Amino acid sequence: MRIAVISDIHGNLVALDAVLADLAGERLDRIVCLGDVATGGPQPAGALARLRELACPVVMGNADVELLGPPPDPPVTAGDDLRRLQEIGRWCRDQLSADDVAYLRTFQPTVELPLADGATLLCCHGSPRSYDDVIAATTPDAELVRLLDRVDATVVAGGHTHVQLVRRHRATFVVNPGSVGLPMDRVPSWWPPVGSNAPTRDADPATGDEPVHNAPWAEYAVVAHERGRLTIDLRRTPVDVETLVRVALEEGMPHAAWYAGE
Repeated sequence: MRIAVISDIHGNLVALDAVLADLAGERLDRIVCLGDVATGGPQPAGALARLRELACPVVMGNADVELLGPPPDPPVTAGDDLRRLQEIGRWCRDQLSADDVAYLRTFQPTVELPLADGATLLCCHGSPRSYDDVIAATTPDAELVRLLDRVDATVVAGGHTHVQLVRRHRATFVVNPGSVGLPMDRVPSWWPPVGSNAPTRDADPATGDEPVHNAPWAEYAVVAHERGRLTIDLRRTPVDVETLVRVALEEGMPHAAWYAGE
């Protein structure tokens, strides 16, 4: 069994198509998506349409939920970056049809897939408990115990942080395939950027954090269980950044120049 795991497309069809081209011709049994599909980029409807064509299972992400409800008002203390992201999110919501929204509602909290020989792959967005949970390399073992309580899957795949990861917890491997559409060079201390105290993505003098950078590639993973062997393959493939910038500027997305600069 060979399963491609993709996550956090964030309205970037250029990057999604780069991943699918990278997988073309490769023997796969399934593709699964860990959510956060449409909002945050210049091609929200296009990303949803391409994913729908794949007819693959999709997990509900926090950004998917945001598209299903009324747009939140930015917190009074929000930085400029967060305000820009929220305005882009409102624009993304306006690009979706009723069919797009209905498709979003089919996304599941978790998806469990068989691998082979009794092994299983449990797919979530943040953790099996919540799409808002963060699992990173620095997450304490005690916190993993809480987040993975009663989970007996061979592999747990989650996204949300936009940073690739393989980590073992007891008998379970925790995998983050990274982000298709918005890969980041690290998980900042303030992630995820929600709530009234959310800072910007710029350097935070209070914590000493450096700015978070987005990479010019798309990330994904392939999880395989063949002939009794489990393999976890983290991958990245180049993205045509010039095309992405052109699309962002042509689609009418607010703050497109800022997005292109990121």
